[in-house]
Amino acid sequence: MPAFAAESTKAGKSGTWRPNPTSLQFTLAVMPDTQYLAWGSQDSINMEPLEETFRYVINNSGGGGDNIVFLAGLGDITQDGDPTSFEAVGKAFKVLDNHDVAYSVLAGNHDVTGDDSRGDSAYLRTLGPQRFKRAKSFAGSDPSGYNTAHIFQAAGRSWLLLALDWRTTDAGLAWANDMIKAHPKMPVIVTTHELVDSTYGDNVFPYESGDPENNAVLTSYGQRLWDKLIKDNDQIFLTLNGHFWPNGRMTKKNVHGNDVHMHITNYQNRFMGGGAMLRLYHFDLARNTIDVETKNPWILAQDPAARSPLAQEHSRITGPVDNFSMPINFGERFASFIPLPVRPSRPASKMLVKGTLAYWRFDGGGADGTPVTSAQTIRDLSGRGNDLTLVTVPGAAADALTWSADHHPDQPGHGSLKFVGGRNPVHGAYLTTGPNAPLNIETFNSGYTIEAFVMMPLDWNSGNNGNASILSRRGSAKDAGKQGKNTNPNEPLAQLNITNNGREVQWNHYPLNTTYPTTNWSHGLVELRWWHIAVVNDGRLSKLYVDSSPVAGNPSRVSIGVTSLGLEWLLGAHENDGKVDVVFHGNVGDIRIVNRALHFKDFMTAK
Repeated sequence: MPAFAAESTKAGKSGTWRPNPTSLQFTLAVMPDTQYLAWGSQDSINMEPLEETFRYVINNSGGGGDNIVFLAGLGDITQDGDPTSFEAVGKAFKVLDNHDVAYSVLAGNHDVTGDDSRGDSAYLRTLGPQRFKRAKSFAGSDPSGYNTAHIFQAAGRSWLLLALDWRTTDAGLAWANDMIKAHPKMPVIVTTHELVDSTYGDNVFPYESGDPENNAVLTSYGQRLWDKLIKDNDQIFLTLNGHFWPNGRMTKKNVHGNDVHMHITNYQNRFMGGGAMLRLYHFDLARNTIDVETKNPWILAQDPAARSPLAQEHSRITGPVDNFSMPINFGERFASFIPLPVRPSRPASKMLVKGTLAYWRFDGGGADGTPVTSAQTIRDLSGRGNDLTLVTVPGAAADALTWSADHHPDQPGHGSLKFVGGRNPVHGAYLTTGPNAPLNIETFNSGYTIEAFVMMPLDWNSGNNGNASILSRRGSAKDAGKQGKNTNPNEPLAQLNITNNGREVQWNHYPLNTTYPTTNWSHGLVELRWWHIAVVNDGRLSKLYVDSSPVAGNPSRVSIGVTSLGLEWLLGAHENDGKVDVVFHGNVGDIRIVNRALHFKDFMTAK
């Protein structure tokens, strides 16, 4: 039994439907086949699980809940399509209607016969378009009434959900295509009763599900939906269907080369016919992930001590086909119809905050991919004369340091330098301040802020590239008379490094007030992602930030200033005992040095 099986919710009471439409975290609740709860022709009707699930949706729509913004049904609401079954179902759905809940339903093969041209039915009389005429989320239906469209608000945008009949005719699919075209900037979720089927059986439990990310296949009808609706509409990124079991999922590329996630969710074969089980799709646009979990609100509302053994087992459904996470870069996935906003370049003058001692950027030096040459000087845009010039390790390739158009999305300058350096043997090219640069003698007695943008490539190697400096101050610890704990006599007096230990950022410096160093450590940074790094000292304590977030390895040791021997600063190189022993490997964007502590809201990434 899972450790959380004793979770309990309050039964029988409904709060207020109040989802947060702007939060980047929201939940789409999905309720598959509930047919065994409504079998009127057999005098077998039990609406209690259904109503409890509805109350759960309401009570978890806002406040400290899951921010459920919409409930999508997947058909087979009844076992027999009988008027007595739908009479009970219609009354149960009033729990949603009375609280103005945004929801959708659709007909499954146990609710209706034939295709959506069938005309009148108990389903249509009970749950047809007239049911939604007052619903703010209802966007319309096709002429048959069996195919409906719904728009819900979440993460500051509108999302279109299509609820399609068990068997949709060409006319119904034409309507669905037109509905998508009428809402060209909305992500689209398609719900229907049948689309994909699982490729494994339910003969043993736990299920032998194979590859949980690829254990479903299009049915012949599903192929028709794919060909006539899904594959050409890039707005469709997720499809959900019931009908089959066990559960499964697959991902298929549409004609635009983008992923469409296609899922079966159905629990009718489990205890109490699933007991109105909920599949919760927790969207997190900040993390670019959908976390999926499955739970039974009706069981969770029961006293844990009074639950039957099977109820205990089914309070939650766990395992790789029922609880999983889907990484989706929403911005990139939706870029074809919701273009990603591009932050424009900002003038250097806007970056010269009070106390700026040096500001270097690399968006005007040369065309993308062309080498930085010895004839070029990278100017200090602060106007203080801390210009940079090229130093090439003998034997280095001509493209060891090149101009690049790549940059952090929040970087003021739209360009960077691409370093192709390393050790074993030392190779590459780097930059240095001049011998008389004012920055060389700066000791930062009153504090400082050093900011840099950086990205490591996929071929970054800890042995060849670890402990290389983004920025370092020449002059060894021993030459400055430094000694004591953690002192390496040959290391430079200040170094902002990417270490060999999982690409952690290290700010190691020798303050004025001690003979030994203070070191700040970050977590490991992944490759192929731009990072903003900042070191802030308020005159007493040094703090390291990654993407404007303070790291764990910020010591409480008082560290005043940075010791100087009047020697140069190196951009992209690290010295050992006065000699360069490794050159940086990766891209470096704008760098700014300020003689005071900046709040993270004043970093170069600030909006």
